[in-house]
Amino acid sequence: MEFMDVIRKRRSIRRYKPDPVPEQEIRYIMEAARLAPSWANTQCWRFVVVTDQAIKDRVGAAGNRWIAKAPAIVVACAEPTQPGIKGDQHYYMLDIGIAMEHLVLAAAERGLGTCWIGWFDEAKVKEALGVPENMRVVASTPLGYPAEDPAPRDRKSLEEVFSYNQY
Repeated sequence: MEFMDVIRKRRSIRRYKPDPVPEQEIRYIMEAARLAPSWANTQCWRFVVVTDQAIKDRVGAAGNRWIAKAPAIVVACAEPTQPGIKGDQHYYMLDIGIAMEHLVLAAAERGLGTCWIGWFDEAKVKEALGVPENMRVVASTPLGYPAEDPAPRDRKSLEEVFSYNQY
C-alpha cells in the first residue's frame, strides 16, 4: 500500500471484532513506534500493550469504557524530563505524538483499527498498569480489527492549510 493510501485509509475506530491481534502484528506496529524520531534521540517513551481483559476493563474505567472491548489497548507513557523543554514547550508531548502517529499509521497499513485517546484519568491508568511515578501517561489507543467502516471526514482544502513564505 502506498503511503498516502495508508493516510487516507486511517480512521478513528470505536467498534472492534473480537479476533485477537497476532503477536507479529503487535510487534510490527510497536517497531514503527520505536523508530519514531525524538528530541536528541532521547526516546522518552514506553508503550504498554494490554491484552488481559481485567486490566483492559480497569484502563477503560479510567475514562473510555468502550476501549476495553478491543482485543488490545496500547498505552503510551513518557518520562517528561528526558527530552528538552524550551520556553513552555515540553518536547515529550511532541515525541509521543510522533511515535503515536507512527503506531496508528502502521496499524492502518496492516488492516487494524485505532482511535487516539487523550482523555482519561491518568492516576487510574497508572495504578492499573503499575506505571512509575516519574512517568506520564500521555495517550492510548484501542487496537484491533475494525467492526465498522466510518466514512472519511471532510478536510479543509490544501489552500486553506498552507502558504508559501508568509502566513
